[in-house]
Amino acid sequence: MSKVIIEVKNYSWQYINTTEPALRNINLTIEEGNFIGVIGPNGSGKTTLAYSLDGLIPGQYNGIKQGEVFVFGKEVEQYEKGDLQRSVGVVFSDPEAQFTAMTVEDELVFGMENLGMSIPEIRERLEWVTDLVNLKPLLMKPPYEISGGQKQRVALAAVLAMTPKVMILDEPTSMLDPVSRKRVFEVLEELKKEHRNTIIVVEHSLENLIPLADRMILLSNGELVLEDETHRFFQNMPLLLEKSVYPPGALLFFYKLMTAGYSNHQLPLTLDEAEKKLKDLIKNRTLQGEQR
Repeated sequence: MSKVIIEVKNYSWQYINTTEPALRNINLTIEEGNFIGVIGPNGSGKTTLAYSLDGLIPGQYNGIKQGEVFVFGKEVEQYEKGDLQRSVGVVFSDPEAQFTAMTVEDELVFGMENLGMSIPEIRERLEWVTDLVNLKPLLMKPPYEISGGQKQRVALAAVLAMTPKVMILDEPTSMLDPVSRKRVFEVLEELKKEHRNTIIVVEHSLENLIPLADRMILLSNGELVLEDETHRFFQNMPLLLEKSVYPPGALLFFYKLMTAGYSNHQLPLTLDEAEKKLKDLIKNRTLQGEQR
């Protein structure tokens, strides 16, 4: 049985000078080694939840907190400043928000130095993460002068280099082209399989997220509307569409087939699943036509 490493109990958060809570009465558990996808419309509370799991809320934000957030069995407010962030790394949606150094290489090394790693270990991890995220041509450049997509890759690499037990990524591919976006998720897949990191990804682009996610979370208006194993989660298509979540084309296509009465099977989540189901559907309908 997997170990629960994050537990959110009756948690609400309201930023100062706002009229409504950003999160309302959230209850959630996350097990070690799970890959969690967090989705929902803009303003639904996704980033607030991400920052709450890292202790940035309430550590660096003013507001009203109700309930509790436990990480590794300890309430986030009980950690000394900076301690929780050694085990929980966050990749921000605005990569510049986490830059502190004058070159990309220094940015990647900075976090590892703060963790007290030895020079040989830093060199080894720097080489590993530079190859992994394809940053070698950028190492001597200032992180503020590279493109938006390159900044996102640097921000991701800086957190990867520290190999935290829990990684939280807030829209990590929003500035990337489709090829780079796919590459980021390939990196995350490797971390999931080889290193057993617990990974929580806030993401609008679902094509790459769905095949990796063990479980999905839907937030809307600050409330946790749905949380389930990924296959079961996406069988709730009417609810997802109602909350302005638009899954990949293959999923929508089969949902329309289902509503039209042509299919009553579980909705496919990937192109490979969709291809197989479509072939089976055509074969079955062909056989039925021949029998008539």
